[in-house]
Amino acid sequence: MRSEKGGGVEETEESQEFVEFPEEVIKYLPEEWQQHLYALKEEGQAVLAKVDDDLKNLNRLVHAFPTMASLRYIQHRLSSTNFEASMEWALENDMLILAFVTTYARLIDGGIGSGVSRRTLPAELRPAHDNIIELRNKRYAHNAGHDSITANLVIGFEDGKFEVSVNFDMGFHVGGALEWKPLVIFLDELMFRRLQVQLQRLTEKTGRQWTFPSGPPPRWVSSDPDGVTTAEDDDVG
Repeated sequence: MRSEKGGGVEETEESQEFVEFPEEVIKYLPEEWQQHLYALKEEGQAVLAKVDDDLKNLNRLVHAFPTMASLRYIQHRLSSTNFEASMEWALENDMLILAFVTTYARLIDGGIGSGVSRRTLPAELRPAHDNIIELRNKRYAHNAGHDSITANLVIGFEDGKFEVSVNFDMGFHVGGALEWKPLVIFLDELMFRRLQVQLQRLTEKTGRQWTFPSGPPPRWVSSDPDGVTTAEDDDVG
């Protein structure tokens, strides 16, 4: 925010304010203001036109950020879960795994977001990737005979009537597989590195600094599996 003080102009960094208004309003401003704003607009458009392809890449990348945030949160919820020997707990755990594998597939497949190919992953994380994709395709997206879930029809005959029942077996990882956490951490760091590379490329091509707002991670990102944040975690920026 710029404020008048003692006949001069003082800029206060602590309370910067930005005013946005539609372009239609410019014509009502003083002539010298109009000329300045239109000059800034033309300058900005000329710079952006030179890096149009890079901006498209940046747009695809940032569209993946909400998916990455969801994936990391779901993995945190899974790793923080406490086992209970009940059908309600099993279904809750299964619901979280469903959310995890579908969100992971959405991030990997890309679409409007930035996809991540299997070969991008370190060799030790690829089996985890393959297992997640198989879970998604055979158990959650389709009933395609994944080996973690079976259902057999049982027909009994007694006292002149048939009784129908189902033997149902469902296997699952309590809180998700252990190897999912390092996979998610790798993907999170990969997205950040891609963002920094893209911003550096734009800076070099335009001769102007490009930045992206960032801050400390959410408390649940730095917390331990029991959901308790340690003093050491609080110091992580």
